[in-house]
Amino acid sequence: MNGALLLKLALVAASMLAASAASRRFGHAVGGVIGGMPMIAAPICAVLLVDAGSETVRAIALGTLVCIPGSVLHSVTVAWAARIAPWPVAVGSGLSVFLLAGLALTSLQLPVALTCALALAAPALGVLASPRAARVGGPVPVPHREIVLRLVAAVGMAAVIILGADVLPPVASGLLLAVPITGTILPCFTLPRHGAQATAMLMGGFLMGLHGFAGFFVVLYLALGRQGPVVAFVLALAGAAAVALLVQWVRRLVVPRAAAQARE
Repeated sequence: MNGALLLKLALVAASMLAASAASRRFGHAVGGVIGGMPMIAAPICAVLLVDAGSETVRAIALGTLVCIPGSVLHSVTVAWAARIAPWPVAVGSGLSVFLLAGLALTSLQLPVALTCALALAAPALGVLASPRAARVGGPVPVPHREIVLRLVAAVGMAAVIILGADVLPPVASGLLLAVPITGTILPCFTLPRHGAQATAMLMGGFLMGLHGFAGFFVVLYLALGRQGPVVAFVLALAGAAAVALLVQWVRRLVVPRAAAQARE
């Protein structure tokens, strides 16, 4: 097992641990937001910028942007399926929709501008299409044993994906590398333990985090065409933070107004 693979698996484990810790402290929605942000992808891109160069990472960024609408459909599907089906069916349905959407979008070969626009707009559309869930904050009891199981499942899934991507054709490899690992593992534990409502909150949080994920890769792709790798990476991190903060600001303005109108 080489160092690059170990690093990627360590990043997956760190992301899962961070999302689980956020859920324990702040609730399902916050755990989902952490899982949706580029906590795994950003460090991997930093390593690839050193090892593979700007052009390779730029191509990877564009391939990731193509698959973001598929990740959104995955979250929406899991949230709705969780209401009527056990977790294997809900998560399996989400992964199936993701793969079908990813294959369709990849085959279309959309213009770059349209790809970026869809990636930025898809998370917001996903939030609108998701089932409404009561906003219940506060800590979530997640036993230490379950956290260990989450880590083992996430690392195992990541290892299969990464090793499979090395031997499969480029289209299949790109799809595999874009699979939402955190967004797949967390509902496997959340749905049977906390129910459909909590799962809807989790996936809604994941969609909110995907705004920052999309912002990171849009800025990274654009910046690598004009700037050096260090500047481009810093700009991408700033872009992810800016998009995430903007979405939260808009949400705080819109949600209270919508609630007030509903009461009238």
